[in-house]
Amino acid sequence: MCTRLIAALLFIGTQAMAQDAPPVLSVELNAQASTEAGCLLTFMISNGHAQAIDSAVFETVLFNTAGQVDRLTLFDFGALPAGRPRVRQFVVDGLACDALGQVLINGPSTCTIDGAESPLCGASLKLGTRTGTELIG
Repeated sequence: MCTRLIAALLFIGTQAMAQDAPPVLSVELNAQASTEAGCLLTFMISNGHAQAIDSAVFETVLFNTAGQVDRLTLFDFGALPAGRPRVRQFVVDGLACDALGQVLINGPSTCTIDGAESPLCGASLKLGTRTGTELIG
C-alpha cells in the first residue's frame, strides 16, 4: 500500500513538473553529410511555444577541429509553427564535414512573430546534437 502511494505521488509530481516546464525552441544538429559542394548540415528544430514564429534566422559560427573560427554565417530556419517539428538543411560551401569541430548558435539575427520582432527565439533555446560535432550556444 505504501509503495503504491509513493509511486502515485512521484507520478503526480513528475506530471506537475512537466506541465510547469517553460516552453523551448529546440534546435538539434541531426546529421551532416559530405557533398561535392561542401558539408550538408541537417537540423531538426521544434517550436514548443504557443505562438508560431514567422521567421527565425540565427547567426551561426562554424569552428574547425582545431577550435579556430572557420566562418560566421546566417542560417534561415524560416517559419516555425507552434508545437511542430521542422527539418532544415544548409550546405556550407567549401567545408569538409570532417573538418567541422563545433557549431555555435551565436543568437537570433531575426525572430518575428505576427510581423513584429520578438525576443522569443533567443530566450528559450535548447540545443543538442546527434553527430560528432558539438552544437553550443
